[in-house]
Amino acid sequence: MIKKVPNTFVIVFAIILLAAVMTWILPGGKYIEVNQNGHKELVFQKLDNQAQTWQIFSAFYKGFVRQAGIIVFILLIGGAFWVMNNSRAIDVGIHSFLKFTKKIEHFRMLRFIGVNNIIIILIMLMFSVFGAVFGMSEETIAFIIILVPLAISMGYDSITGVSMVFVAAGLGFAGAILNPFTIGIAQGIAELPLFSGIEYRLICWVIINVVGITYILFYARSIKKTPEKSSVYTEDEYWRNHNVNNLDSIKYYTPKIAWGIYIGILVAEIIFSILYPTSVLKIGNSGYKVITLPVITVLFAFFGFFSLRRSVHFFLLTILSFTIIFLIVGVMGYDWYIMEIATLFFVMGLLSGIAMKKSGDEIVKLFLEGVKDILPAALIVGLAGGIIIILEDGQIVDTVLYYSSTLMKDIGKVGAVSIMYGIQTLINIIIPSGSAKAALTMPIMAPFSDLINISRQATVMAFQFGDGFTNMITPTSAVLIGVLGIARIPYQKWVKWITPLILILIFLGFLLLIPTVLIPLNGF
Repeated sequence: MIKKVPNTFVIVFAIILLAAVMTWILPGGKYIEVNQNGHKELVFQKLDNQAQTWQIFSAFYKGFVRQAGIIVFILLIGGAFWVMNNSRAIDVGIHSFLKFTKKIEHFRMLRFIGVNNIIIILIMLMFSVFGAVFGMSEETIAFIIILVPLAISMGYDSITGVSMVFVAAGLGFAGAILNPFTIGIAQGIAELPLFSGIEYRLICWVIINVVGITYILFYARSIKKTPEKSSVYTEDEYWRNHNVNNLDSIKYYTPKIAWGIYIGILVAEIIFSILYPTSVLKIGNSGYKVITLPVITVLFAFFGFFSLRRSVHFFLLTILSFTIIFLIVGVMGYDWYIMEIATLFFVMGLLSGIAMKKSGDEIVKLFLEGVKDILPAALIVGLAGGIIIILEDGQIVDTVLYYSSTLMKDIGKVGAVSIMYGIQTLINIIIPSGSAKAALTMPIMAPFSDLINISRQATVMAFQFGDGFTNMITPTSAVLIGVLGIARIPYQKWVKWITPLILILIFLGFLLLIPTVLIPLNGF
C-alpha cells in the first residue's frame, strides 16, 4: 500500500515545528560588533535561550510580512500572465517555435546532436550567465510560466522546465563570476580587490555548468522516452490540459485598438529614449555606456509593426519579448528589483487585455482568476518565510555559526576550507540570502583564514559554493518555494528528484576548493 505524500503546506509547517524544537535545545547567542585596537570585530555573546512555543502559529503572519515583496510579485505575475494567456498568444508562440525546430531538424548535424538538446543547452546557458553576472534569482519566477509549458510541449515535464531556468540560474549563482550581491560583498568584507581571482572562478563556472546541464539532458532524454517515468506526471496534467496542440479554435485577427497600443508604446519609448539616450549597463564592478533605449525603440517599431500585420497574437508575443528585454536592461542598468519587475509585467498584462479588445471588467475578471490560480504558490512562500522567523527569534542562527567555526582548528588547509564550505552550506539552509550571509559570516571567516594560513580568496570561494548549491533545495528560500508553487511541483517530489544532483554539485564544489589551498592561483 502506497502512503499518501503529505501536502507541501504540511511539510513546511513540520519544518517550522522542527525549528521551534531546535530553539529549546540550542543555547541562544548573537554576534556583536566591538572595537578592539581600533578595528571593528564581531564577537560572539551568549544570550538567554528564547524557546519558541505559540510563535509557530504567528510565524505564518510574520512570514507573510517578511516575504511580502515576493508574494505580491507572484500574485501580479500570475494575474498578468492569465490575461495574456486568455488570448492564447503564448500557445501560438510555442507552436510556432516547435514548428521552427522541426524544420531545422533537416540539417544532419543538428539532427545528430538533437535540436531539443541544443535548445535546452542554450536556454540554460543564458540563465546561468544571468545568475553568474548579476545574480538572477527572484527574476526566474516570471519565466516559469513560459518555460514549463514549453518543456511540456517538447515532450518533457515540469521539472525539466524548471531546470531550464531556475536550476540554470542556480548553477550560475553558485559558479558566480561577477555577481555583485555575493562575490562583490564577500570580497569587499574580506578586503580583497573586487572580482579578483576571476580566472579560476570562470573555470569553475564552466565545470559546474557542464556537470549540471549534462545531468539535466540525461534526465530530459529519459522523460522524453517514457513520460510516465516522471514523478510529477500526475501534476503535469494541469499543463497538458493547457497544451498548445489544439489551435484550430484560434481566430487570427488584429483589432484597431491593438494598433493604438502599438503607437502608445512607441511614443513612450521615444520619449524615454530622448530622456535617457544612453544607459550604463553594469557587469560585475564595471559599467558600459550603451545607447540601449533608442536601439530597443527601433527594434520594437520594426517587430511590432510586422507582428500586427500577422495578428494580435504575435503582437502580444512581441510585447512579452520586449518586456523581458526591459527586465534585463532594468536590472543591469537601473538597479531594478522585484517591485519594478512586477510593475513591468502588470503593465504587460493590462496592455495585453486592451490590445485583445477586452473591457475593463473583463480584464479585472481575468486578472483575479490568475491571482486565484497562483494563490497557493504565494501562500506557501509566506509559510516558508516563517521558518527563518522562528530561528531568528529563537536566537540560534549565530549559535550555529559560532560552534561550527570552532571545528576548523588544527585540521590542515584542505580540512579547514572543507569545514568552511560545510558551514556555509549549513548556514545557507537557514539564511538563503547570499548578501545577508556574506555580511554575517565573512567578518568571522576572513580573519580566521589568516590565522590558519588559508587565502582569503579561498574563503570567499567556500562561501560562494556554500551559498549557491543548496539554494535549489532549501525550504527557507522564498524563490524556490515560489517557483515550485507556480510550476505545481510538490516540494517533497522536488527534493527527491534534485537531491542526487545537489550531492554531486556539493562534492564537485569540494574538489574545486582543493586547488585554492594547494596550488598557486592568480588572485589567491
